[in-house]
Order: sequence, then structure tokens, then C-alpha cells
Amino acid sequence: MVSPDERYARDARRDRIEVEPATSARLVRAYTITRGRTHAAVELPMEATLRVMPRDADVPLTPAALQVLDICDRRSVAEVSALVAMPIGVVRVLLGDLVEQGLVRVQATITERSSSDERIELMERTLRGLRSY
Repeated sequence: MVSPDERYARDARRDRIEVEPATSARLVRAYTITRGRTHAAVELPMEATLRVMPRDADVPLTPAALQVLDICDRRSVAEVSALVAMPIGVVRVLLGDLVEQGLVRVQATITERSSSDERIELMERTLRGLRSY
């Protein structure tokens, strides 16, 4: 069985994510990346699956938003946070911006009001994802 650390390392290599050496400290404060915002403009549960949408090359994005956009396709908000090594709150704010710009779509997740058909569809999607992994 593959450990979560090995799986993320494999995903990072596959996606060509450049990870800073552990000895270097991040000097940029989280509130600088989000321009002082602490809440996302849209509801983003940690387990929500993200899909990247086609985009114009003219859309201006910050380096942090580009980093998130580059790896978020078919991943959850929590996975993106772990892979980019940013706090979940920062990633939620950045993803909220990307959703508002139409660059990322959030797949529906289960809520208390979800029907049994929606719940079954989510379980089937999860199983398909696990089998293909």
C-alpha cells in the first residue's frame, strides 16, 4: 500500500511541482497572498472536487493563483492545499477568485438536503476515481 506522503510526492512529480527545500523559510505572509481577505467569495468545502475550465491567456493571475490553477484539476480543495504547501484558508480564497473568474468549476458535494440519487452518484464517482487511481 502506498502511503499518503508517497502518493503526494508521486503526484507532485507527475505535475512537475517545484517544491522549495525544507530549509528555506517562506517570507510572504498569508494575508499578503490573499490581499487581506480571510473568506472565499464562494462556498468551498474541503472535499469539493475542482475542474479547470478553458481560459484566455489574457486573464491576469498572481503567481500563487497560477500555482493553484496549475494543479487543481480533478483534486479536492484539501489536496490542492497540501500540494501547494499553503494554508487551507489561503487556498480557499484563491480558489474563490478563480471560480468567480470562471477558470475553475466546483463539482457538487453532498449536503443535508441532497437526495439519495445525488448521494449514490457521488459514491459511484468516488469509486470510479479510486479504481482509476
